[in-house]
Amino acid sequence: MTTQKTISPVDGSVYAERELASAEQLDASLASASEAARAWRDEPLEARAVLLREMIDRVERDVDRIADELTWQMGRPRSQTPGEVAGFCDRGRTMVDLGLSELRDIALAPKDGFTRFIRREPLGVTLVLAPWNYPWLTAVNAVVPALMAGNSVVLKHASQTPLVAERMVAHGLEAGLPEGLLSFLHMSHDRVAEAVGDARVGFVAFTGSVGGGHAVQRAAAERFIATGLELGGKDPAYVAPDADVSKAAAGLVDGAFFNSGQSCCGIERIYVHQDVYEQFVDKAVALIEAYRLGDPTQPETNLGPVVRASSAKTIRGQIDAALAAGARGLVDASKFPLAAERGDPYLAPQLLVDVTHEMEVMTEETFGPVVGVMSVKDDAEAIARMNDSRYGLTAAVYSGDLERAERIGDRLETGTVFMNRCDYLDPELAWVGVKDSGRGCTLSALGYEQLTRPKSFHLRHEP
Repeated sequence: MTTQKTISPVDGSVYAERELASAEQLDASLASASEAARAWRDEPLEARAVLLREMIDRVERDVDRIADELTWQMGRPRSQTPGEVAGFCDRGRTMVDLGLSELRDIALAPKDGFTRFIRREPLGVTLVLAPWNYPWLTAVNAVVPALMAGNSVVLKHASQTPLVAERMVAHGLEAGLPEGLLSFLHMSHDRVAEAVGDARVGFVAFTGSVGGGHAVQRAAAERFIATGLELGGKDPAYVAPDADVSKAAAGLVDGAFFNSGQSCCGIERIYVHQDVYEQFVDKAVALIEAYRLGDPTQPETNLGPVVRASSAKTIRGQIDAALAAGARGLVDASKFPLAAERGDPYLAPQLLVDVTHEMEVMTEETFGPVVGVMSVKDDAEAIARMNDSRYGLTAAVYSGDLERAERIGDRLETGTVFMNRCDYLDPELAWVGVKDSGRGCTLSALGYEQLTRPKSFHLRHEP
């Protein structure tokens, strides 16, 4: 028997240990999911909506247990983990509501002697591969719309957060979802590759690293199926000279350091117009130094550990390399004694200046509590710097001028443009990435397109 262990970043203990699925268990799960999908596709949209809303309601009522488990599994402060459950519920309900309208037949203009329409057919079994950093929020992007569209779902969560998959499936069954329609498996990388390559899987939704995305693509290479990939990011922000600097500093510090910087669309690099650069940096440093790094199970903590010791080592490596190359750290590490006392994976937050794009901390995903800040002379330089990346998930512009933000946003190579906010998903807007940040679209009405296939009906009334 092969198992996986979840090491809690809170205290280094083994929080969960689970048996990994065998080839026989994978086969049985896919067989059950295939059978469930064939029956589920015949359920009316309204009936699907009732059961999915009940599942979401049950998750919402279980918020305290879920929040505790999240903190112990991945280290986010307990004061913040209920927010992820709220986000799961909001996105889930939004996608159910959108599905009730977007999944109906598309009627065409009348044509004498003919009935013509386009029907959105489900794909069958959807394999959802979810990450650890926002395990409920990222999974809901695929799980609820896939089910609403008439598919079944086999869910595999990262080894750091296995209880999320278990809880989600349990609440689905309690809500009345048919057996096999929503199931989970704990799998090794090799077993995941087998699942992706299995003819019974009709779509793969993956959220994770660029390397993981390539692995999914390789596993699917011999099959004509679609894959939805949300991958890495190095999300930038620009503070224009007409921005409210205090609000920009507050928003971007939160965007960079919430969840210890371990957010898919968290801010990882900031460009500030030279006229407000010093003012912005001073305000940002003061905000960062007010964080309370500590045991995430305690209510006063608002900055917890990163997920594991190996991640802490990578983050420290980027910071040290930047400092060696001439960057300066402006946050006084002595204000965070726990980082020195406990070491990995507790990290003091840091803001770096005198950074360049020759430093990894400004070009490669860090996924930790550090951000680099550069001064720029104008909007054009800010746009060039923001686009100088192999990633493109989100970008934020802080300005008092709507037209300016739209003009800048139109030239940015990114999936989402924010004005005067960041690190946020509106489920009614399409969630997409460009370049190495992935492909495909989740959320919004457009998110249903990759979870269904169009079938045209061209029916002549007379023989």
